[in-house]
Amino acid sequence: MRILAKISNNKYIIPCKDGSQNIKWLISEILKRHQDDQIVNDCHQVNAKLRLRNANGGMLHNHDTIVDVLTDDEEVILAEPRAKNCPDGQIMHCDNTDDKMIVTVDGCSLTIADLVHIGGGKIKLTISDSALEGVSKARGFLDEIVESRKVTYGVNTGFGKFAKTIISDENLVILQENLIRSHAAGVGKPLSVELTRMLFALRINILSKGYSGISPEVLLQMIDIFNAGCLPLVPEQGTVGASGDLAPLSHVALGLLGEGKMWSSQTGWADAADVLAFHALKPIKLGPKEGLALINGTQLISSVGCLAVYRAQRIARQADIVAALSLEGLKGIVKAFDPKLHAIRLHKGQNEVAARLRAVLRSSMHPSEITSDENDYARVQDCYSLRCTPQVHGVVHDTIKFVSETLTNEMNSATDNPVVFWKDQEIISGGNFHGEYPAKMLDYLAIGIHELANISERRIERMLNPGLSDLPAFLVSQGGLNSGFMIAHCTAAALVSENKVLTHPASVDSISTSAAQEDHVSMGGFAARKALQVVEHVEQVIAIELLAACQAIDLRRPLKTTEPLEKIHALVRSVVKPWDKDRYFAPDIEAATNLLRENKVWEAVEPYIEKYQSVAN
Repeated sequence: MRILAKISNNKYIIPCKDGSQNIKWLISEILKRHQDDQIVNDCHQVNAKLRLRNANGGMLHNHDTIVDVLTDDEEVILAEPRAKNCPDGQIMHCDNTDDKMIVTVDGCSLTIADLVHIGGGKIKLTISDSALEGVSKARGFLDEIVESRKVTYGVNTGFGKFAKTIISDENLVILQENLIRSHAAGVGKPLSVELTRMLFALRINILSKGYSGISPEVLLQMIDIFNAGCLPLVPEQGTVGASGDLAPLSHVALGLLGEGKMWSSQTGWADAADVLAFHALKPIKLGPKEGLALINGTQLISSVGCLAVYRAQRIARQADIVAALSLEGLKGIVKAFDPKLHAIRLHKGQNEVAARLRAVLRSSMHPSEITSDENDYARVQDCYSLRCTPQVHGVVHDTIKFVSETLTNEMNSATDNPVVFWKDQEIISGGNFHGEYPAKMLDYLAIGIHELANISERRIERMLNPGLSDLPAFLVSQGGLNSGFMIAHCTAAALVSENKVLTHPASVDSISTSAAQEDHVSMGGFAARKALQVVEHVEQVIAIELLAACQAIDLRRPLKTTEPLEKIHALVRSVVKPWDKDRYFAPDIEAATNLLRENKVWEAVEPYIEKYQSVAN
């Protein structure tokens, strides 16, 4: 098997034997053949975030096996750190002028990881030359339509129920401004700065596809406002996720018009006109259809959903490791993760989780003083929350991958109405704005990721309940005087119970709106917000399990667990001391949660997993 790899303007043929190596190995082989070492070293902080994509733009995960995700002679592209004036097609590069990075948007190649990094505020945007050319040609065609006075929805007609109302030439701009003001009707607390950046950037990306009819001048002005760090106030509630996320995107557009509230790090929250003026920026001026172009799309659902998926990916991998630590603390049976057993059930996620567990649990490579073959023989079999970890966690990983692929498609799709096809000299009114795809995906995500907390809470119970293990009650000495993990477990149980309500699918509901013109809607905005909240609860439950598992290991001393799990134990103990007597518990949960959100548990154990799997393969 061989792979055709492209980096910058160079192409390489990479022999892969039977394709059993992982994607990280493939990246290293590409870089070995690429001689531009100076650029890579100059941007070493970006090098850790290299993205390998297939020809369709799909991102390949470092730990995927090559043969599972690529075919013989398939072409892949490695997005490499570049100097500032990089050619089109390079996604991310260093900007040494202000210590920020640049993401080049073209409406086709943005990834979930790219968007989340944009949300962090350390990235600026630019648009590729080819994308800007498409935007310009689409606008040119639209201007011809305006001049011809051909009746076209959203250009010289009203909206929704008013679609048959013809608007006079002198009112075309007023029509667009009125649209923004009237549709900026959201309520609730504002989106976080992080999510607002993601929403704003994602709309810019979609406009860059060249199907919206926006002018290149307005789009470049939007990019300037984004790069200056000026973010409109966007209430999180108000979208039904059908004719696009109209209310939240209207709040974005309102700020660009210099109305409503806006934030920047230099000004804080203030009137949008004042924030723009402070940064020497002018409010945008809308032409025909440009108001509609700014607000018709699923970018609120998608941006909130992308953050939920990104965090779900991180916590799911780390939940596997925390489960392994719990199994060690409970003297669980390793044999249940034998590769032969899992190979005969063909689910990819299950086999990945089992392999991950084998890599960190007792083996010839990583002996344990806590568990042994004799222990396995004596116990015969474990409870489901230990023994069935690959089967339960596995489907979560598979769900996350499915959702991730669909959301990546959505965030690079034209979701406007009407859609401008300048090459065909045609404008078509359709329904690409409907949010059913991302809404369903995020309901799936919430249902899937919740199960990690569901089974985690059961493992916590087993470690705390002296009737289910040989550990002290609530993992503390002098029980009675000390309550130990008693109420921490109650917190986990409460979060799991809340999730059982939050996982009810929002997208099974629909309410007719706009005088029954929009008579089926997705409710995707709520699906996205619920999914993110469920992920947050899962992070907190896994954090409590992590603390309990480390305490269980402490109670097994002087015996030691495997080297990779000792590494995790040491990581936790660097921020949370052992529980020898009762103390204020909430800060410990917060500290453990932060370790998980920052991906520290995975980063600590990843080298051990790679080494084990390289030997096993």
